[in-house]
Amino acid sequence: MAVIDQRVTWAKVEERLATETDPVLRRNLEMLLQHQLAEASLDMERLMATVSEHAHYHMHSIPNGAGDVVGKSAVQKFYEDFAASGAEKLQLETEWLVVDRHCIVTEGLMRMAYPGTTLAARGFPIDDPSAFYLYEARMCVLWPIGPDGLFTGEDTYTASDGFTGIEHRKLSSTDVATL
Repeated sequence: MAVIDQRVTWAKVEERLATETDPVLRRNLEMLLQHQLAEASLDMERLMATVSEHAHYHMHSIPNGAGDVVGKSAVQKFYEDFAASGAEKLQLETEWLVVDRHCIVTEGLMRMAYPGTTLAARGFPIDDPSAFYLYEARMCVLWPIGPDGLFTGEDTYTASDGFTGIEHRKLSSTDVATL
């Protein structure tokens, strides 16, 4: 069984969509599903179609606002840099999915396959630059939604530093499922 299967990320959203009847909540869930699928496939056009011009992302694990990304063009650059890092193979095993008219909350265990080359460039003492390594942390994401139905932010909170000890969590080729 794979350690990371990207399809797990949107399974809870699809499950909720199967029973949700409120049209605004369905719209919000469909936008999240499009965002998650586009992020997994690195489809920048579909991904950015879910993001407001006035987006403001907050990564609260990075102190003093250094993790803030402000404006749609900056958000696009954030995703382009993310894609270039090679760490797009991720899975959020959502345990909690809360949906209202103005925000979605997802919470669960985030797992990401980080390339050894990316980690080595960041100074991690990995032993195999050609391998992938497991980032793992509980994560809560708030997805605020503007009046136009687009995401005005993606505010993340992590319970621990998923990079701590990452050099000891080498993944095998079968640990990451393919789409």
